[in-house]
Amino acid sequence: MAGGGDELKLLGTWFSPFVSRVKFVFHLKGLSYENIEEDLKNKSELLLKSNPAIKKVPVLFHNGKPLCESMIIVEYIDETFAGVGPSVVPTDAYERAVARFWVSYIDNKLVAPWFQVFRSKSMEEKAEGLKQIFVAVMVLEEAFKECSKGRPFFGGDNAGIVDIALGSQLGWVRASQALSGIKLFDPAKTPLLAAWAERFLALDAAKASMPEFGRLIEYAKMRQAESDAANAAAI
Repeated sequence: MAGGGDELKLLGTWFSPFVSRVKFVFHLKGLSYENIEEDLKNKSELLLKSNPAIKKVPVLFHNGKPLCESMIIVEYIDETFAGVGPSVVPTDAYERAVARFWVSYIDNKLVAPWFQVFRSKSMEEKAEGLKQIFVAVMVLEEAFKECSKGRPFFGGDNAGIVDIALGSQLGWVRASQALSGIKLFDPAKTPLLAAWAERFLALDAAKASMPEFGRLIEYAKMRQAESDAANAAAI
């Protein structure tokens, strides 16, 4: 990889899909960076100082200056290193606005209820979260048809910011399917998204940025056991 004279450091956790978004763009563009692993159970002074508002990863340090929020970082990298590797943000203003809408939709209508399902204590909340998730998946199936115009990705011939926003979740989607049987991208119901997911995961940048599946499964089991124990103690 080549990073020129720029110093790029990424503060994150190996299992975070939001950190994977940033890593994907680094690898897509061939940019060198230093990975700094954060312990979210014992947050470092570096994290607390660099992201005091929400105290979450990822945090990008570009020549010592911190920047937070995964998709903001993705767009920043794309603009700052324009001409280095493929671009992921549409150049056309309208297409860029549409892409940003779908990124927001993914985070608010798919990712947010996903957290609700696996963190909530009541079956009613879990059921409502799953209902919202499956509605969002069907909407995204139609969105893919509209955005891709018959090409392989939301971004057209190459992966763009919508692909990155959704594709970064695929590790956890598959881990959850293996553990709970919940299948989000079903070839029978959402054939376009199912085929898209296979294409995304086959990308070199995806292979380099996504967490190793076996390790993710073990981590997910541990988190589920901790959550079950906490819920049982609260009863």
